[in-house]
Amino acid sequence: MNETMVTLVGNVATQVEWRETATGGVARFRLAVTARRFDREKQAWVDGATSFYTVWAARTLGMNLTGSVAIGEPVVVHGRLKVRDEERADGPRWFSADVDAVAIGHDMTRGTTAFRRVFKGEAVPVERVGAAGAEGPAPNRNAAPPPASAPAPAPAPGDATGAVSATTPTTVVWESANSGAEKAAPMGV
Repeated sequence: MNETMVTLVGNVATQVEWRETATGGVARFRLAVTARRFDREKQAWVDGATSFYTVWAARTLGMNLTGSVAIGEPVVVHGRLKVRDEERADGPRWFSADVDAVAIGHDMTRGTTAFRRVFKGEAVPVERVGAAGAEGPAPNRNAAPPPASAPAPAPAPGDATGAVSATTPTTVVWESANSGAEKAAPMGV
């Protein structure tokens, strides 16, 4: 059977939901994809219509997804496109576009990320602590790194945005599959 494989680039629109199933669990979130085009008359990029897709990630991919992405973050999703068509009792026809994900990752053209390998039977991300997707200029890659003993700078007073800078890593809480203990591991380390 031929399957329609698609690659979508967009932003996470809803919180990732994890559900245990008989086959090992599945994660689900909505992805917003907005087409952009260059308007020659205005000499500027303009947004087109936004399409929403429900992304499903099974087993290990879904488990890793729950602690890796947050609302508003840019991601790339590759998977099988499934369009559902339902006739509703109240009359209108209903269409839904779902993607059974094969691979999901952050869109590296719009920011940086850190990869952390998770081995079977070891720690898995269960909760993300800290702000996600800090906006702003890219860090100066040529600047000297801070000394290892230097503490991370405190957030600016009155900064209610919770923005994360390049020097203050986001923390992921990890839970061991073997013991019930939790420990914090900074991302990017």
